[in-house]
Amino acid sequence: MSQTRAHLRLETIDDVTVVSFVDSKIVTDEAIQEVGEQLYSLVEDEGHTRLLLNFSNVQYLSSAALGKLINLKKKVGAVKGVLKLCCIHPDLLEVFKITRLDQVFEIYREEQEALDRF
Repeated sequence: MSQTRAHLRLETIDDVTVVSFVDSKIVTDEAIQEVGEQLYSLVEDEGHTRLLLNFSNVQYLSSAALGKLINLKKKVGAVKGVLKLCCIHPDLLEVFKITRLDQVFEIYREEQEALDRF
């Protein structure tokens, strides 16, 4: 089953909610706020506890958007859930490494590889 929201596309594979980003750049305050609210809602309002964020379409992400991801990880952790990331563009992955977020998040090259690790 697949759903599309303003900034996110959702697909359930087994019991994992795969979240793909519609936008290639998540940099404006408005977009960051909306993406954050939609992601938080998945956990807090809809009860999704096993999330895989697929970044294959994302080329740019602001530092404020990274903050939203950190908050999402906390929210998922609070409900004893699991959050993994996959398909991060090499330039964007460099940002994760510089900020040491590659040590905070489980990051996989391919979606299927990440799904196999749930």
